[in-house]
Amino acid sequence: MDRDAGRSKGFGFVEMKTDQEAQAAITALNGQDAGGRALTVNEARPKTEGGRGGSGSRGGSGGGYGAWRS
Repeated sequence: MDRDAGRSKGFGFVEMKTDQEAQAAITALNGQDAGGRALTVNEARPKTEGGRGGSGSRGGSGGGYGAWRS
């Protein structure tokens, strides 16, 4: 949620136990309809320097991290 506007930012993060579970979720959900909008589901990427954009990631090894945007 956007703290100032009180509205959904339209994205979220999900942590999966394994990379295989993360890839299965990406494959199953990417492009699916959610309330009339197509979901974009992918692995979170490290935030880029300067400007907007990019997705935060906790990094490290092990489980997969996913992000979705509607």
